[in-house]
Amino acid sequence: MSLNVLVVDDDFINRKLIQALLKRHTQLVGQIFEAENGSEALKVLKEHPEIDLILLDILMPVLDGKEFLKIFRADQENSRIPVIVLSTDDTQKTTVLNLGAEDFIIKPIGEEDLVQRIRYWTQNIES
Repeated sequence: MSLNVLVVDDDFINRKLIQALLKRHTQLVGQIFEAENGSEALKVLKEHPEIDLILLDILMPVLDGKEFLKIFRADQENSRIPVIVLSTDDTQKTTVLNLGAEDFIIKPIGEEDLVQRIRYWTQNIES
């Protein structure tokens, strides 16, 4: 299985760290896409329907993670794509899960934890 992952975070360094971590798991992750806010993420998803998983930050300019989830989950077509929220703010966990995120990981992200959760949420995806 080789997943196409979209990393959505307004922090350039966070995006690069997550990408570096994912690239160490070539048997799991294929292509990595990135966006620096929810609005850009929606555009990337339109251009790349092959995306299998979204790693989403909450606090971002333009369109934050919560607003992104509302728009993204409003389209039934997107129900097949799991969203894992990565955040430093654990008070948002219930809110984002109610908005349709599958999982919530507190930053800083542990590599093994992230990989396990990616495997769990994508085990039924055929690529």
